[in-house]
Amino acid sequence: MEDRLAPLFASPYVKRLGVRYDGHGDELTCILPYKDELVGNPLIPALHGGAIGAFMEITASAGLMAASELAALPKPIDVAVDYLRPARPQGVYARAAITRQGSRVANVRVEAWQDRRGAPIATLHGHFLVKPAG
Repeated sequence: MEDRLAPLFASPYVKRLGVRYDGHGDELTCILPYKDELVGNPLIPALHGGAIGAFMEITASAGLMAASELAALPKPIDVAVDYLRPARPQGVYARAAITRQGSRVANVRVEAWQDRRGAPIATLHGHFLVKPAG
């Protein structure tokens, strides 16, 4: 799995956000560590929605890359993000579930949470263009 994910996690954008992953067995959890610069509203304080959305898009790509060998990074066709509650100033976790993968397009759902997986802070549903290797 590590070899498949290397191109994504070598990206300067992913490095700048500080996203990393933890893969145990067949589950991949992505982690967005807390940084002060991710706070969008210091009065609440809450993490910026754009950072959360970008993190979930990275998680969707990582899920696709872990599930199958791709010739290139997945390209988002469209994504929809539902923000369910403010993200407190702490780390965020996310997991992707591939709901359907065809030969060119994949549908992915991502849930992001902080303290409890059963209390998501945001969800993403997206369609991605994929190019299988070979």
